Amino acid sequence: MGVNQSWIPEFILVGFQLSAEMEMLLFWIFSLLYIFSLLANGMILGLICLDHSLHTPMYFFLSHLAVIDMSYASNNVPKMLANLMNKKRTISFVPCIMQTFLYFAFAATECLILVVMSYDRYVAICHPLQYTVIMSWRVCTILALTSWSCGFALSLVHAILLLRLPFCGPRDVNHLFCEILSVLKLACADTWVNQVVIFTTCVFVLVGPLCLMLVSYMHILGAILKIQTKEGRIKALSTCSSHLCVVGLFFGIAMVVYIVPDSNQREEQEKMLSLFHSLFNPMLNPLIYSLRNAQVKGALHRALQRTQSM
Repeated sequence: MGVNQSWIPEFILVGFQLSAEMEMLLFWIFSLLYIFSLLANGMILGLICLDHSLHTPMYFFLSHLAVIDMSYASNNVPKMLANLMNKKRTISFVPCIMQTFLYFAFAATECLILVVMSYDRYVAICHPLQYTVIMSWRVCTILALTSWSCGFALSLVHAILLLRLPFCGPRDVNHLFCEILSVLKLACADTWVNQVVIFTTCVFVLVGPLCLMLVSYMHILGAILKIQTKEGRIKALSTCSSHLCVVGLFFGIAMVVYIVPDSNQREEQEKMLSLFHSLFNPMLNPLIYSLRNAQVKGALHRALQRTQSM
């Protein structure tokens, strides 16, 4: 059965049930965090583009991560901010489905880019002499394009399944924005789509990528343990520390949302975790890579020196 939009022309985003004063406070806090997130990721992207010392595969993939984080936040946060200022928290059917599609597409693409970045670290540590051959620019471009294509293809499949469902009430999406699991609950037919979405998400976006990264880091750990000097082991570990922090944040939250069993507080927890994914994660990623990475800090220092000399 296709979607009959005459039944539900728009949805209502429930969001947080707070006082007007608290929502105004959250509006300004979230606005500042969103602006900072865009500036931080923009700074990382600018440094990678302008500083030739960062024209390496690792920072090539980091630039894609910055683009994804800015897009990911921009897909969800502006509507959430508008709802904090507006008591009529409605969203039309088509924008809701589009937001659902982009939300999952950017999340899936980020997941795959993180997998590619773990492979890059594996090659750098386990096969350093062959690094430039294995991670050629042609290979890097193919890996990046494959990540974007697979992420959007999987999200498109989910969107098509969602569009085939009948929506005839209720209209309340108990979330901050249109997220696929929350929208699926409003379908007025008990279908297998929910199970398909959760299964494909767990297999292709969570369990599968985590297994691939685990294999990479098992080889990395083995190579590090073979290094004779303590300084060499610390240097090798430092090249992976930023990536491991980002992976821990991303997959830790995603696994709680999609794998932890339902509970009475599940929906409120999902709102908080999705807020962290949409607002805090994109802000923390560039901070993690800039504060824990000597090359990025060096590039920033050189950029500031050039600015002062003008």
